[in-house]
Amino acid sequence: MQTELINPADSLERQNAKLMTIAQVLMRRVEQITDDSGAAYAQFQRAAMLEDQVRERTRDLERALDLLNASNAALAAANRETEAARQNLANAIETVQEGFALFDAGDVLVMCNSRFGMHMEDVKASLRPGLRFDEYVERVSQSRFLTLPMGESPADWADLRRKRHLDKHVILNVRMRGDAWVQVSEHRTGDGGTVILQTDVTDIIQTERLERGKLLDDQARVIRATLDHINQGVAIFDAGGNLVGWNQRLGDLLAIPLARLWVGASFESLFQRFLQDFSFGDSMDPARLADWVDGRKGRPALNFEVRRGEGLMLAVFAQEMPESGFVMSFTDVTAERRAIAGLSRANETLEARVRGRTLELEDALADAERANASRSRFVAAASHDLLQPLSAAKLFLASIGDEAITPGARATLDKAHNALISVEGILGSLLDISKLESGKVAVQVGPVRMAGLLAQLHEEFAGFAAAKGVGLVVRACDAVVESDAGYLRRILQNLIGNAIRYTETGRVMVGARRRGGMLRLEVWDTGPGIPEAEQDNIFKEFHRLNARASASEGMGLGLAIVERACALLGHPLGLSSRMGRGTCFMVQVPLLDIVAKPEDSSPTDQPVEVQDRIVFLVENDEDLRRAMGLLLEKWGVNVLEAASGEEALALIDDLGILPDCFLVDHQLGDGMTGLEFIAEAFRLYGPVPLRLVTADRSEALRDACAARGLGMLMKPIDAQSLRAVMAELGSSIGLTTKAP
Repeated sequence: MQTELINPADSLERQNAKLMTIAQVLMRRVEQITDDSGAAYAQFQRAAMLEDQVRERTRDLERALDLLNASNAALAAANRETEAARQNLANAIETVQEGFALFDAGDVLVMCNSRFGMHMEDVKASLRPGLRFDEYVERVSQSRFLTLPMGESPADWADLRRKRHLDKHVILNVRMRGDAWVQVSEHRTGDGGTVILQTDVTDIIQTERLERGKLLDDQARVIRATLDHINQGVAIFDAGGNLVGWNQRLGDLLAIPLARLWVGASFESLFQRFLQDFSFGDSMDPARLADWVDGRKGRPALNFEVRRGEGLMLAVFAQEMPESGFVMSFTDVTAERRAIAGLSRANETLEARVRGRTLELEDALADAERANASRSRFVAAASHDLLQPLSAAKLFLASIGDEAITPGARATLDKAHNALISVEGILGSLLDISKLESGKVAVQVGPVRMAGLLAQLHEEFAGFAAAKGVGLVVRACDAVVESDAGYLRRILQNLIGNAIRYTETGRVMVGARRRGGMLRLEVWDTGPGIPEAEQDNIFKEFHRLNARASASEGMGLGLAIVERACALLGHPLGLSSRMGRGTCFMVQVPLLDIVAKPEDSSPTDQPVEVQDRIVFLVENDEDLRRAMGLLLEKWGVNVLEAASGEEALALIDDLGILPDCFLVDHQLGDGMTGLEFIAEAFRLYGPVPLRLVTADRSEALRDACAARGLGMLMKPIDAQSLRAVMAELGSSIGLTTKAP
């Protein structure tokens, strides 16, 4: 009903008037109609409610109109600001001295200033918003004001320009008619659009061209001055083989008149006389040179020599230049070639002299090698021969009891014993250095337990250090290393002995540090230190610092043995020293991943009683045999003696008694050797306890004894080592030994 009586298009005043009329009509009708059921009152209520709804709708419409009016006002203001901003932007880009254009992400022109398309009057009229970039490029490529590069069509230029447009940043120079230049730079915007700037760079390029021309002129003058001052003749030709540049030295060397040297002269006419007067070397001839001159681009460089008569010799170098031209240089090498010829003759003479001297040196070297071999054999033989009486002397001294010997005599005997020990040390060093120098030393590398080795060294040097008043500290180490036990012991013996010998006060400390997979053995002392200039010399034979070589103080062989033994084993050897503070020697040996076990007590720690045993002593040296016999008898051992193996076998056969053990010298004279006697004794009597006594330290003998299961007693022999061997033999009596 409401939608029929009230038209929403009416104004609010019109709608209110209609509503008031409706209300009055309804009120009159209520007053006229009497209805017992109260229908009139209900209609009145509905009319009142309808009036409230109309009033609320009226207020909503008023608020909506207010919002619409405010929005329209804001939109109008925004439009005015946008237009102002666009105008400001247009004014701003118009003030820019460069041409400016903005293309959107779809490559459609959004706006540009009046300078965009400068120097192209036939294109500017079409530069309007909405123009696509491809159309813009097409119009520019067809412009009559655009100067294209030589050999490039408008279509080629347009294709290249479109390809460059794909890059984010583009800078290129475009040449216009009238020698005008425009630099075009493109840059991408954040939304994918493109900003193009066009800058007139005509003045810059023309200035640069002018400066380049001046520079080229200056360079040409410098090149001309350089060519005129160098000692070589130079000729420059273009691609057609025509002369374009030369220097005065060229005419002097080739005897070409200056009148013939002019720009444009051909190679053939210029060098016709040159080709006739000069003779070429083996690698070049006139025809080959002419072919090279007429050749195509990419010719290899030429380098040859020519000669004129017996006097002038020229080195010629020809090389291609850009654009297929070439340059030739001529160098007078007459003096050099004559000098080379003279040197060649001198060299031949010198070679002849060198050959003669080489033969002499070869003879001298052979003599030296023979002398060195003889020296090594002599040292080994002499040392062996000296060890025999040395062993005898030590054993004789050891056999002298304390009965009826005065203190003075005992002191004299002790000094004699110490002197013999010093001589023994020197002989041992000579033997070691002789073997190491020969290069024929074989090492037996295997696990070496440092705990036992360091304990033995401490026991060995404790007395020596105490006698000097020097403290000796050997730190325990339970590591197991990979080395030759004998040579490693010898290395440490020499280092510790040297440290004690050169330390007057303080102490000597021996220890080990783990460094990765290596164990660094260190021997520290508080001696005077070693000057840096002497740190290489101390490893030389017979070289000692601030001391004279003597038997009591050593002969200076210890460190030489240490260096050679370390090199043989591949153990790095180091040295650190501070003057007045002391020295540290370091030897690095490889560690083995083996847990060290407690070592068994040696036989010398728990000696076995050897009294009443029968020992057969087979020794050809009478003094040594007697000395060993006296010492053994002093210990209560019954001794049978023989000077040879044959004599020993005969005596056993005559007596019918088999001794408890044998001590057999290896070198028994002209008869059978010690090994041969042992083999015969084993054959006749079966395995018996024995030791091979020898001064031969060769690997061959060690291997032979090891193969037979034979123990060795090395000369020189002292009482302690003999006692230890007898203890071992005493404990093994009744056991079997591997038969040879």
